[in-house]
Amino acid sequence: MFSHGSRASSRITDDELNALILKLQTLLPQLNQGRNARVSATKVLNETCSYIRRLQKEVDDLSERLSQRPGSMDITSFDAEILRNLLQQ
Repeated sequence: MFSHGSRASSRITDDELNALILKLQTLLPQLNQGRNARVSATKVLNETCSYIRRLQKEVDDLSERLSQRPGSMDITSFDAEILRNLLQQ
């Protein structure tokens, strides 16, 4: 069991949370277009989820394309599976 002290020490302060949201905002292309406007945390988190879904779809699409072309790239199916797994991480 955790003591109250260990739980309290692992909590993030409002300032730390705001700093993390600002850092996250800078990583999102659709929210980081040269303007320094403050965006709500809800919008940043929603955009983050959407961006991650788009990236995952891209990985899936590229993985599918890669799996369809192993013969032309002189790689074995084992190599293709390794690449597919790496892309999905």
